[in-house]
Amino acid sequence: MARVLVEHLSKRFGDVEAVKDVALEIKDKELLVLLGPSGCGKTTTLRCIAGLEVPGEGKIFIGDTLVNDLPPKDRDVAMVFQSYALYPHKRVYDNMAFPLKARKASKQEIDRRVKEVAAMLRIEHLLDRKPKQLSGGEAQSVALGRSIIREPKVFLMDEPLSNLDAKLRLYMRAELKKLQRELGVTTIYVTRDQAEAMTMADRVTLMPAGCIQQMDRPFELFAHPNSVFVAGFIGSPLMNLIDCSLVDSNGEGYLDSRTFRIFLDRPMLEQVRGEASSNKLIIGIRPEHLTIGSREGGRTLATGEIYIVEPLGTETIVDVRIGEDIIKVKEESGYTIDAGSKVQIAHDPQKIYIFDQKTEAALL
Repeated sequence: MARVLVEHLSKRFGDVEAVKDVALEIKDKELLVLLGPSGCGKTTTLRCIAGLEVPGEGKIFIGDTLVNDLPPKDRDVAMVFQSYALYPHKRVYDNMAFPLKARKASKQEIDRRVKEVAAMLRIEHLLDRKPKQLSGGEAQSVALGRSIIREPKVFLMDEPLSNLDAKLRLYMRAELKKLQRELGVTTIYVTRDQAEAMTMADRVTLMPAGCIQQMDRPFELFAHPNSVFVAGFIGSPLMNLIDCSLVDSNGEGYLDSRTFRIFLDRPMLEQVRGEASSNKLIIGIRPEHLTIGSREGGRTLATGEIYIVEPLGTETIVDVRIGEDIIKVKEESGYTIDAGSKVQIAHDPQKIYIFDQKTEAALL
């Protein structure tokens, strides 16, 4: 197996800079997820590593080998595509055997490996079928099998589960993670789905627009976002983000959003005042850190009006209108309240985030 090192990778398509000075180190046997919205450069980065795109600038190492000038077939990587990319006229057996036939392996070796990998993926009963006779999950398993059979140094996976229905996606997510652990193959996985990223990855790299915003373990991204983008992308429901101003008067500091105030203790005030570019800030509060009504150890944030209630079975999301803002509050399963009701919202004063409006960087 091998680590992958990407140094100052950039790639342009005409006037569009798809990837901007990306630097990555994927450790041996690690599963790293590239996460971000459509068009942010995730797949372009992956294709550059695979050799399917030529970087404009930068170096790519697989193991200790600089691979920039190597064709895809010589990089010892296996790519799993969103579309599966199976040969429609070949049986499953022949689709899986193809990489070994290309290497001129013996018939005995090919037969042994195909049956071995098929048993690992529990698709032995599919070996004589054609791709058109497979379900989405079966086709995805065959595509994985074709990659595994090569025994590559690195797996590259480009949104491999996006075409599956929700139930099958959950199942395949767990199977992929288990399989990657068992094989111990260094894996780079591209997705737009934060649930996939957070549940599968050893580390997540969040890419907003061709560059890396933050790279860390999943929980650290959630608990310590370094920017407004990360805070607004990670979490379900997403963090409430509200523009505010820092007011520092007579030694007392608070955040003023026009419809409510959050008072800061002295250490918080000094930290924010010392790092902010101006008094224009953004408050971040996660829905699970708010309650409707009073809470033990909490403070009343504001009075608002129930806008809509979203029962989700295991929890209830309540949208509350406060002035011009809609604030999401996470309540327990079965919580009910009528739309239009006047309520008070309480928050935990120790669980707020503060960002700079100009730089969008985290201050607290």
